Amino acid sequence: MNQQVIICVDDEITILRGLKAELREAVDNDYIIEIAEGGEEALELMQELREEGSEVILIISDQMMPGMMGDELLRRVHIVSPKTIKIMLTGQADVEAISNAINHANLYRYISKPWQAEDLKLTVKEAINSYFKDKQLTEQNAQLQRMNQELATLNSQQAVLITKLHENENRLTQFLEAMPVGVGVLDTDGKVYYINRKAKEIFGKGVVSDMPAEKLSEVYQLYQGGTLEHCPVENLPIIRALRGETSVADDLEVRHGEQIIPVEIQATPIYDRDGKIVYAINTLQDITERKQAETERKKLIDELFEVNCNLEIALEAELEITQATSRFVPNEFLGFLGCESIVDIKLGDAVELEMSVLFSDIREFTTLSEQMTPEENFKFINSYLSHMEPLIVENRGFIDKYIGDAIMALFSEGADDAVRAGIAMLHALVEYNQERASAGYIPIKIGVGINTGSLMLGIVGGPSRMDGTVISDAVNLASRIESLTKKYGVSLLITHPTFECLKNPADYAIRKIDRVQVKGKSEMVTVYEVFDADLPEIKAGKLATLQVFSEALFLYDMKNFSGAALLFTECLQHNPGDIVAQIYLERCD
Repeated sequence: MNQQVIICVDDEITILRGLKAELREAVDNDYIIEIAEGGEEALELMQELREEGSEVILIISDQMMPGMMGDELLRRVHIVSPKTIKIMLTGQADVEAISNAINHANLYRYISKPWQAEDLKLTVKEAINSYFKDKQLTEQNAQLQRMNQELATLNSQQAVLITKLHENENRLTQFLEAMPVGVGVLDTDGKVYYINRKAKEIFGKGVVSDMPAEKLSEVYQLYQGGTLEHCPVENLPIIRALRGETSVADDLEVRHGEQIIPVEIQATPIYDRDGKIVYAINTLQDITERKQAETERKKLIDELFEVNCNLEIALEAELEITQATSRFVPNEFLGFLGCESIVDIKLGDAVELEMSVLFSDIREFTTLSEQMTPEENFKFINSYLSHMEPLIVENRGFIDKYIGDAIMALFSEGADDAVRAGIAMLHALVEYNQERASAGYIPIKIGVGINTGSLMLGIVGGPSRMDGTVISDAVNLASRIESLTKKYGVSLLITHPTFECLKNPADYAIRKIDRVQVKGKSEMVTVYEVFDADLPEIKAGKLATLQVFSEALFLYDMKNFSGAALLFTECLQHNPGDIVAQIYLERCD
């Protein structure tokens, strides 16, 4: 059943269905489009199609698939069906995978995902056209080669054997006897005319007189390879030569006693000067060593395949371990230390960097946790942290550690990343609290503090227990600033070094709120409130009174408390929800 088939391979069924639909529009109904959800399934499908006699003209495969990658699949397809056109369709293939597919699978083309429909259709049409052109060219070349071989046979074997047979039969006989391959000749009646010495060794007998042609396989014990059935006489190359064919068979065996000899037989007709067939001659070669070599080669290939499979399993296991360890020691941390993997880490490895440090903490967590069981506490913390972590990663930061409900994150690309992450966390908290409210839980509040400065990032501990950490006054100050959010009733505070590192402070809703001396610091620290995530009405009120608040803060710093009180009062008249203005008004009183 000669059907022409296109196979599409991807581990996502929706992509396969879409791809199949687009291909159906691109090609005639004469082609069958099959799909497979992985490399192994594709190979099994291809084997089934080949056994049915179907012709796989094109295979389109994704690269990133579980189990077997696309380039390996195309390589194995190329081994069993080198003429099949191979196209790689994927969005995650690297240069090495494409190179492997080109070098080992004769890749026709690589198309990026998401693909352009017209580009895909045109590529498929061109590939099918190329396949049939190559097929036609191969058939033409094969036909030409057969013609050349027939010509060479006629011009050499016929000219040499027939002429010398007529001229000097004895000399020809000596020549044939000396040949290292077996030679046998049949006359036009199908009777054995001549067998040389080597052929006698292989068959275990010489010329059998008066033997009908239909007994040839039985008398000379010619079997179909690997079976207990004699080769049908009409399929023997020398019988086909009597019909004018030149043929080769390498799947036959000669058996006498317990000995089995695999043989290769090549036969050609011998014509007289009038173009009539007068004899058929064949050569007979013992290919035991060749078969053994092929068996050993197949065994080696199977062993190499098994080794390759084991290697793939080992690499997958190593990848899983690497991915698991990255959840405990961030890849960014390893990168800063110049380590490719966790096994490269040594105690004492350290580097000095300029970074922004973000601390966040849940307000009144102790009171909240007292109302929950340990298991409920555990689930609550994991639920909260799983909402916050992606926002830090999305803003090019990484989490250094979790301290109970608190988060410590580092940002190496700039203070803006840290501030944007803090704002995103506060926005996400609103949605998280809505989820808690719908489940019957009370909402929570968090404070976020950010500081920027120099710090030491490295490995501390002992020979049997090490940990990655950062050590710096900048880290301690970020923690202290976060704790000030409770004092001022705000959600996000940053230090003056962070403010100075912002590319454009005007991009944020921000105001200076105090100069403080935090615990453990002798110098005064200027802190700023970032209120982008405040409720809309509170944010609008703070923006509207920003100039008045700044003037009031200036008067307060100049100890003009009565003047400052008037301006703070004005702020509260416009924005009663401004807790910082209320705090300063109380200080003035």
